[in-house]
Amino acid sequence: MPNTPTCHRDASIDEKVDFLRRPETYPTRPARVEVIETHMSWVFLGDTLVYKLKKPVRYEFLDFSTLEARRLNCQREVELNRRLAPDVYRGTVPLTLRSDGSLHLGGPGTTIEWLVEMRRLPADRMLDAAIRAHSIEPADIKSLARVLTGFYRTATAVAFDAKDYRQRFARDIRSNQAELRRPIYGLTAALIGGLAESQLQFIEMHGYLLEQRARQGKIVDAHGDLRPEHICLTIEPRIIDCLEFNRDFRLLDPVDELSYLAMECERLGGASVGAEILAQYSAATGDIVPPRLIGFYKTFRAFLRARIAIMHIADHDVNDVEKWRGRANDYLQLAESCA
Repeated sequence: MPNTPTCHRDASIDEKVDFLRRPETYPTRPARVEVIETHMSWVFLGDTLVYKLKKPVRYEFLDFSTLEARRLNCQREVELNRRLAPDVYRGTVPLTLRSDGSLHLGGPGTTIEWLVEMRRLPADRMLDAAIRAHSIEPADIKSLARVLTGFYRTATAVAFDAKDYRQRFARDIRSNQAELRRPIYGLTAALIGGLAESQLQFIEMHGYLLEQRARQGKIVDAHGDLRPEHICLTIEPRIIDCLEFNRDFRLLDPVDELSYLAMECERLGGASVGAEILAQYSAATGDIVPPRLIGFYKTFRAFLRARIAIMHIADHDVNDVEKWRGRANDYLQLAESCA
């Protein structure tokens, strides 16, 4: 690990981002660097490689506030994502500060940051782009279903108390409802209340279906954020950006995760894609659940995604408020249709 104590100052996050924006920073000298900012990271996309810089942030569900925490998270991200994208995640790279005050990607100097290095995937073969372009072939769905089925068959099973599994949903629904109803967001309280009530009624009347999944040992260490924009339909599909920062969020029923994917495909206009992946998973594994459980999982995930979308408004750096309010309303409408 490069850690030569040659410079006593750190660099600000703005200095780091500015440095990583420049094509000359990278050994491959890309023609341009595309920059994407999220709540938790900065992502720098070159022609062939991608680098991810973690923000020094702390939330209720994660802590990136120290360099060591960010180093460990980068390592964890690489290890976990190699489960479904072994040749995409190349490793971690230090950002170093030399005695003359200059920043460098790797090499000698004081390590002041860590980045995840990835191979860039073809944008037009990402599942969200393929849905919009109507370019998905049956073979693509078959290959993706095969990869996901194999992943869930070999994923680490996690013992989960049946009643705790059921109550986790009830707690999350109430938490989602409370956040969505904050006046700052300007969402329709009646719609939010109705959706929360219908989900809680499902748990009251059909919660035994959730308990059965836990008792049957169906809960695994899954992907955690299985959305179309994280799936690449290459010859051997690659799935990236698993939820690495909080293991509890990855402890899922495969049918829940696939229902989440189906809901997101439906939002993009590809309802048949998600439904077919679910059907092929069930056919290959014999893991067949009542449609009403799939409907509940979809509704719950859409409700949660509405919360995640609208919380962007609380970020003072976000200017496109109407975009996120519109996205949240789209998810709420989708939750209602799934319910």
